[in-house]
Formats: sequence, structure tokens, C-alpha cells
Amino acid sequence: MNILVIEDDPSVRTLVKAVLEHNGNSVSTADNATDGEANAVGNDFDMIILDLGLPDGDGYEVCKNIRDKNVTTPVLILSGEQETDVKVKCLKVGADDYLTKPFNTEELIARMDAIKRRTESGGEQQLTCGELKVDLLKREFSIKSEKVQLTNNEFNLLVYFLKNRNRIITQEELAEKVWDIHFDTQTNYINVYISYLRKKIREHSEVDYIETIRKKGFVFRCE
Repeated sequence: MNILVIEDDPSVRTLVKAVLEHNGNSVSTADNATDGEANAVGNDFDMIILDLGLPDGDGYEVCKNIRDKNVTTPVLILSGEQETDVKVKCLKVGADDYLTKPFNTEELIARMDAIKRRTESGGEQQLTCGELKVDLLKREFSIKSEKVQLTNNEFNLLVYFLKNRNRIITQEELAEKVWDIHFDTQTNYINVYISYLRKKIREHSEVDYIETIRKKGFVFRCE
């Protein structure tokens, strides 16, 4: 993979670069938010590893800005903060996963592999449900042949719903299977993302595909 590492701590940056290259990856680096964001927008990377604490900004803004510019490259955020609300905030700005410092290098590779699995098609090319169509290879979503822009997290959520249509899916299952993250699902995080997805579908369709089952979870109806 071609990977961008945005990290201001030289020791962490050197370690991550060495580990990734040892595993056969090509690695570019940046030590500040400005250069990192410019690299992320101007180049075609397979993954971005992004530190939260940067000298001229923070990783939240970098992630949000590149998502606003339609960069869909998977983002793994690194941070010394461990609180659940920090993890939730990272995901809300469009990150695909979160890893707490200090971290084991094996866990870093495992997290990256998990992101890769979630963003790959697994051999399938398309998923359809009524007027909805998902191209897994191009990672594109359309309704009535009109393309609908989704974030990585929204796209992965939709794909999981489509692959598990017509059955109840709990918040715990979504947290684990879509984001590979275990946290208190009593937070509003899952509901927020489902609300985002519902809103984008309803902007192009009159059908309510996502049904909330009280105290149980959600069903993506595709009869």
C-alpha cells in the first residue's frame, strides 16, 4: 500500500515508517497539519495515519477538511487520549479507526488490516436494493442512477446493512462490525450516523429503508 503518515513526533514517525516499510508498504511523511493535508488532497494514497496533536493544528480539522474535499482515503488516527468521547469525535469527522498511544506495532498492522478488510469488496462487485445500487469496486452509491456522496463510515454502514438486510442488527454489532471498535453504545454515536445515512437516502427516495426496532436495533428493509 501507498501510505501517508502525518505525525510531528520524530521518534513515532520514524518507528511507524520503519514498521510499514518492513511490511512492504511505500510510505510518505509529513510533520505538520498544513503539509499533511496538502499531501492527502494532492496525492492518491491507500491509507492515511494521522496524529491528533500537530504543531499548527489538530488531526480533527485535517480529517474533516480532507473529507470536505471528497478525499475518501481510509484514515487511522493516533492519539494519547483514551476517552470514549475522543474516539467518537474522531469517527464523526470521518476517521475510519482510532489507535491509542503508546501502541504495539502488531496492533497498528492489525488495525490497518481491519480497515482494509472493511473497505474492500471481498469479491462482490455490486449490491442492489430496489432503487439503491452500490458499486463495491468503485465505492460509489447511487439512487435511481443518481450518485449520492457518502463518507467512508456512511458507505461502510450502508454496505453492512445491505449485506445483512431484513434482519435486526444491534448497535453493538454495528460498532464492532462496521468500525471494529468496542465502546459504550449508549452514546448517541450509532444513531447519529444512521441519521446521516437516512437523510441522504431520503433526499433522493421516498422509501424508508432503515427501520428502528425499539430496544433491539435496526432493520434495513429490502423486500
